[in-house]
Amino acid sequence: MLKPTDLKYDENGLIPAVIQDFYTDEVLMVAYMNQDSLALTIAEKRTCFYSRSRKTLWRKGEESGNIQHVVSVRADCDADALVVKVIKEGPACHTGAESCFFQLLFEDEEQREFSLESLYKMLLDRKQNPKEGSYTSYLYEKGREKILKKVGEESTEVVIAGAKADAKETVFEISDLCYHILVLMAEMDIPLADVRKELAARHVVDKKVKQETMQ
Repeated sequence: MLKPTDLKYDENGLIPAVIQDFYTDEVLMVAYMNQDSLALTIAEKRTCFYSRSRKTLWRKGEESGNIQHVVSVRADCDADALVVKVIKEGPACHTGAESCFFQLLFEDEEQREFSLESLYKMLLDRKQNPKEGSYTSYLYEKGREKILKKVGEESTEVVIAGAKADAKETVFEISDLCYHILVLMAEMDIPLADVRKELAARHVVDKKVKQETMQ
């Protein structure tokens, strides 16, 4: 395992650090660290950077409260750049955006990246800005009872497809179910992060049970 002293810092004693969301792998920001800030980052398990403008260390969230809890720190093959995976409390960007990388320069329309986050954001937008002819807007207009009914119907469809051992149909029905569950979450203002945290907590419990069983 590498130590902070094993890394290759630039002429100013700095190394770039790409901060990445632990749950989504989204790139949140890029900042610089020196040996002292990296040592604090590891010791405190929260990001600490070096400000090139102020020439001093700064802990992310010390003023805004948007703390980043460190899960892992990895160096690249040349040991001259870092990737830091974090669990964040609040937006990463000073503008209030979740990530600093929100200004689009180019996107291939045929290869547009899909993510649950982008779908969830679209569903939230439909909730706030209804669109005529939109099925999502129709569900919101009908209310939670209608949404819950659809979740129930799609759950049954998944069971039927799975019972027939039809993988293609099961994937199709699971996709329908996931969509309607996300609509329900958006309607109830339940963020994706809450579900991830719940699943992660269960995963930790499972590992503890496994360790206890092996002892």
